[in-house]
Amino acid sequence: MAVYRLAGRGGHLRNDHPPPLREVIARHGLSASKALGQNFLFDEQLLDRIAAIPGSLDGKDVLEVGPGPGGLTRALLRAGANVTAIEMDRRCLPALAELAEAFPGKLKVIEGDALKIDPKTLFAGEYHILSNLPYNIGTALFTGWLSGEAWPPQWASLTLMFQEEVARRIVAEPDTSAYGRLAVLAQWRSKAKLAMKVHRSAFTPPPKVMSAIVHVVPGEAPEGVSMRVLERVTEGAFGQRRKMLRQSLKGVPGALDALEALGIDAQRRAETLSVAEFVSVAKALTKA
Repeated sequence: MAVYRLAGRGGHLRNDHPPPLREVIARHGLSASKALGQNFLFDEQLLDRIAAIPGSLDGKDVLEVGPGPGGLTRALLRAGANVTAIEMDRRCLPALAELAEAFPGKLKVIEGDALKIDPKTLFAGEYHILSNLPYNIGTALFTGWLSGEAWPPQWASLTLMFQEEVARRIVAEPDTSAYGRLAVLAQWRSKAKLAMKVHRSAFTPPPKVMSAIVHVVPGEAPEGVSMRVLERVTEGAFGQRRKMLRQSLKGVPGALDALEALGIDAQRRAETLSVAEFVSVAKALTKA
C-alpha cells in the first residue's frame, strides 16, 4: 500500500476556481475503465448535492473509494472535508495530484485496493465514507463496512452510490422481491434510506442501469446478538429463498428449534420474516 501526499504540477489549479473536470480529464488523456467499474460524473451541482447528504463536512474526516479523476473529491473538498482517497488506477494520480495542490493539506491519496485496506487504520477518530463506488466491488465493500462484532463502528455515516437495483435491496422491506440478506444486514443495527436517484445520463460513459445513493447511519445494536450468527442465519434462509424455512435453515444448527421456541412458523419463507424476527432467531442461537 503506497501513500502519497501529492504535490501536483504548479499552475493547473487554483483553490478558488479549478478548471472544469472535463478539461482535466482531457489533458491527462483519461477515460473510464470498464474493468475497474468506472463511470465519471461531471455535474458540479449534482456532486455538491451528494456531498451535502450527510450534513456539514467542514473539518471532518472523509474516506472516498475510487475517486477517479476527482469529481466527487472536489465537492468534498469544497465542503471543507479532510479527504483520504483510495485509488488503484494509477492513470488518475496526476489529476488527483493537481487537486491536492489546490487544497493544501486537505487531500491524501492512497494507491491501493480498497478491499485490502482497513479504514480503521487510516483514521484516529470518527470519519464519514462517501463514494461513487466502483460497481464491481461496491457490495463487497458495503457488507464489509457493516460487518464486525464491535458496534457502533468508527464510521459516522455511509453515503454510497450503487446500481439502483442494489440500492433498493439495501432499503427493502419484508414481503417484497428486493428484500433479502442485504436488507437485514443494513437494517438490523443501522438506519438506511434511499437518499437520491441518479439518472444514467449523468455519467460518462452512461451505464446501462440507473443509479441511486444510499445513506446509512449506525443505530443501536440489539443486545446479545452475534453478527456472525446473524450472517449464518440469513445466508441459510435467503440462500434458498423459494423454500420454506424448515428446508432452508435445516443446515443451521439449532435454527429450527429456535423458530419453534419463538413461535415462528417454519413453513414461512425467508422474505416474510421481519428484520426483528431474524434478530430474534440469531439472538436465540447466540445464547445456545
